[in-house]
Amino acid sequence: MTILIDPPSWPGHGRLWSHLVSTASYAELHAFAQEQGLPERLFERDHYDVPDRLFDAVVAAGATPVSSKVLVHALVESGLRRRKHR
Repeated sequence: MTILIDPPSWPGHGRLWSHLVSTASYAELHAFAQEQGLPERLFERDHYDVPDRLFDAVVAAGATPVSSKVLVHALVESGLRRRKHR
């Protein structure tokens, strides 16, 4: 399992958010998110948005904390990156 999470630093809805990704598959990502009780509505293209209050629990469950730069690089290298359509 290769689940990565960046620090909660993305503001929105009155709190900070992290991004949760898998470098193996979307199936792995969805399964991990479901185990953590993250609703599917938090999934956006290639990641889950995780509220700051859940960061420590998600790391304790097995996600590896990395910088945002490392997370994006790993996602691109895995071939699972889905960019926003403009």
